[in-house]
Amino acid sequence: TMNQPYPLPATDVIIEYKNCVKEGIVLITRKYNSKGKIALPGGHAELGLTLEDNAVKEAKEETGLDVIIQNPNRPWVYSDGNRDPRGHYISNTYIATGTGTIQAGDDAATATLYSLDEVVNLLDKNKFAFDHEDIVKDYLRHRRVL
Repeated sequence: TMNQPYPLPATDVIIEYKNCVKEGIVLITRKYNSKGKIALPGGHAELGLTLEDNAVKEAKEETGLDVIIQNPNRPWVYSDGNRDPRGHYISNTYIATGTGTIQAGDDAATATLYSLDEVVNLLDKNKFAFDHEDIVKDYLRHRRVL
């Protein structure tokens, strides 16, 4: 863990997306941290950016999609000090609508559209990075899937 004197903010994005084949949410795998584990697109909050703008920027960099935040100023906050092995990061999670073509970029190795049924089938199998499975479960409850 980092030697940090206080928690650091991060943003994560649940991107709702549909194409002619299916609709669902876009999840990534990362090149560097948590190799092979599935994660939400996101990253550290950057100086000078609102959390919403940070989420939009990270979504674009990692998935290639342009997103519109659905819950501005109302992020879902995850603040457990053990949620990320790298240090104490507070996730501000946004739900967003994505448009464009999915294209993994920046530190995302892959970016993939999963139907909500496919997401449900990933649960409870140790496939997610950090606490992202908990966040995804909250989202699925929000959408009345769980």
